[in-house]
Amino acid sequence: MDLLLLIIGLALMVLGVFGSFLPVLPGPSLSWIGLVLLYFTNAVPVNYWILAITFLITVLISVLDYVIPAKGTKKFGGSSYGIWGTNIGLIVGIFAPIPFGFIIGPFVGAFIGELIYDYKDHGRAFKAATGSFIGFLASSFMKFVICMMYLGLFVWIVWDNKSGLF
Repeated sequence: MDLLLLIIGLALMVLGVFGSFLPVLPGPSLSWIGLVLLYFTNAVPVNYWILAITFLITVLISVLDYVIPAKGTKKFGGSSYGIWGTNIGLIVGIFAPIPFGFIIGPFVGAFIGELIYDYKDHGRAFKAATGSFIGFLASSFMKFVICMMYLGLFVWIVWDNKSGLF
């Protein structure tokens, strides 16, 4: 049973890293659940401090994930259309057969979203799309760093308790 929990936890960690860029997967939350599963094994003693601190970080990052792109868009004069365009552009960019579609898609999506909001002002749409894109990149980078830290913590705990797990 310990090995199954370890494998599922590691799979959630990897999904969490991918989820730091994909809007349909809650990256830090998945990584945190993978960390919790590790503590459900008999070989790893529960450390409530690590679980509590990582949980608080996960909640904070989840809240900031919605705030940062919106603030970036508003800072550069955008609307909610730009935010929606960013998310839709990301999904399209992931599945589009173009190189770096997951980076180009949010910018183009935000630009189109802003043009739908006000089709006459291309300069404002470009500026708002830039703000939305910068907010998306900052938020994704922040989630990626946290997920990688959780993965490192996971590997460290497994390594520290390898005699009981394997």
